[in-house]
Amino acid sequence: MTDPSTPFDIWRPPGDYQEVSSALVGITVFAPKQKETSEIEQPVVFECPNCGAVTRFDVAAGGVACEHCGFISPLRSEQVGKQAQSFEFTLDTLRQAEKGWGVERRELRCQRCGAALAIPREALTITCPFCGSNEVNLHDAVVDNLRPRFLVPFSIQPEAIHARAASWLGQGWYHPSELATNTIIDRFIGIYLPFWTFSSHISSTWKAEVGYERQIPYYDSSSKAWKTRTVIDWRWENGQVSNEVDDLIVSGSSHIDQQILSQIQPFDLKNLVAYRPDYLAGWQAHTFDILLPDAWESGKATMREEAKATCYKDITTNHVRNFSMTADFQDETWRYILLPVYLAAYQFEGKTYQVMINGQNGVVAGQKPVVWWKVWVVIAALFSPGFLCGLASLPLLLVGGMGVFTLIITLILLVIAGLLSFKIYHQALSSEVG
Repeated sequence: MTDPSTPFDIWRPPGDYQEVSSALVGITVFAPKQKETSEIEQPVVFECPNCGAVTRFDVAAGGVACEHCGFISPLRSEQVGKQAQSFEFTLDTLRQAEKGWGVERRELRCQRCGAALAIPREALTITCPFCGSNEVNLHDAVVDNLRPRFLVPFSIQPEAIHARAASWLGQGWYHPSELATNTIIDRFIGIYLPFWTFSSHISSTWKAEVGYERQIPYYDSSSKAWKTRTVIDWRWENGQVSNEVDDLIVSGSSHIDQQILSQIQPFDLKNLVAYRPDYLAGWQAHTFDILLPDAWESGKATMREEAKATCYKDITTNHVRNFSMTADFQDETWRYILLPVYLAAYQFEGKTYQVMINGQNGVVAGQKPVVWWKVWVVIAALFSPGFLCGLASLPLLLVGGMGVFTLIITLILLVIAGLLSFKIYHQALSSEVG
């Protein structure tokens, strides 16, 4: 019962909050209670029940397997697909989310690029898979990181990626011949990369000057005939459109080349399963370093571009100027998931190159160094016929008509050489930058 002498009820914190020290005099601060040690989920250790050896998740077996005695423990995976639970943008969802990997792991932190990678405790790797550096530190993985709720398991077995990688690395005459060697192929590491997915309903209102073509007749005094010309009538118009964005994928890692990553997509999120520590047995997992608010801003920018394209489709003509748009985001939700990628980083002549293989469908993309002297030799060879023909046409010009004919051929050859050279140069540059 409220005390009638008190004008307001006395506020009390929720049961799971406790008072903490405050830096301001007269201000009381409450924070969530820390879990007792007994309440913290104990990590899972993967050891074979038959021989005690370390086990790992086997793609072919679909479960945790022992390479020593052949023991297999199949997973009863809960496939949730596109129906995987999503969360609203509230502080409570972040506070109540589970923490840690749920499995005993170590963390590899690269001193060169700053990447953090959760690796199995028994792993002996001393090389960063993102930049190829061996300047790394190992320590116990922290348990307060946000835990993913869903992941897409690896579908491509490690043994199958060698042929795919060798074929891709061996393509292109302007690349070093040693790229397809086992030295680089053996660098591929299976990693679960962090991603955020966003869904939202977007209502967009647009306003612009829209032009409509109109034909008007006029008299051409030079030809003494009536002709028509096109004029554009401009008028202000507005409209409203809607977009439904479902599971827009945004990378949670700043250490991955986003252009290469886009080339191995899409991932089929219909194969999402509920996260279980067993899937990480023997595999590496990258901790996200792009926080949810930053990823959401990036996602919103992509959604705005989609909304803008929808607005332009709502306009019945191609003549548009002074366009403006207001986008209203509603029912925003997010998920934190892991997706499977085989990653290799190698250095060539002081530069670092990344290669990725989609662990779900096997698509390969990446960066390859270019032997530029080969490119310049080929370009010079393409221009040679044109230059030789041009030199031959000079004395013929003094003779008469034959020189004009050879000059035309020279111009045609030079144009063809220029187009082919531009294509070759663009392809070589694109392969080097990804």
